[in-house]
Amino acid sequence: MSFDPIVAIAAAGAGYLIGSLPFGYLVAKANGVDIFSVGSKNPGATNVKRCVGKKAGNIVFLLDAVKGFIATGWPMILEGQSIYYGLIGLVFAVVGHSFSLFMKFRGGKGVATMLGGVVALMWPAALVGVLVWLAVFYSSRYVSLASICLAISLPITNLIIGEPAILTWVSLALGLLVVVRHKDNIVRLMKGTENKFAKK
Repeated sequence: MSFDPIVAIAAAGAGYLIGSLPFGYLVAKANGVDIFSVGSKNPGATNVKRCVGKKAGNIVFLLDAVKGFIATGWPMILEGQSIYYGLIGLVFAVVGHSFSLFMKFRGGKGVATMLGGVVALMWPAALVGVLVWLAVFYSSRYVSLASICLAISLPITNLIIGEPAILTWVSLALGLLVVVRHKDNIVRLMKGTENKFAKK
């Protein structure tokens, strides 16, 4: 199948706009909270869960993951399961989530959106990533560390199971973006000042 630049541009534009939808901000706002002013000031599911409530945080995680799934899935369906257009949609969805057009280019760290797209595109890596996240989180109670380990696991899993090289490279790039977005968390982890997610 030949590469269609029109579809590629559409996948990129739609991916960015879908990724930019600020569900964390909107859900928190609906509960009377400005998520950019409380906790870590991040509109991701973890901060929403801490500052608004468990139900709100879970809703945000689900909606952010659905963003990634839709942005990745629709161009693949349109173009007969072509992974290239799906990858474009995924990358731009994560960028949109991290640098939202609607939030003055502020945004979350991209974990849920990335995971949603990975489910659509490379589900074995997504499954391993979720298992890694659960293992790290329940042994440490650090959401940030679990998310970083999830991101790192994706390209490693793709390499081990022999996925196409393009999937490994893109998952590596997205993983690095997620790690960079957690740079402040990494500093706090090294200093021993990172907040653990308390057991309820």
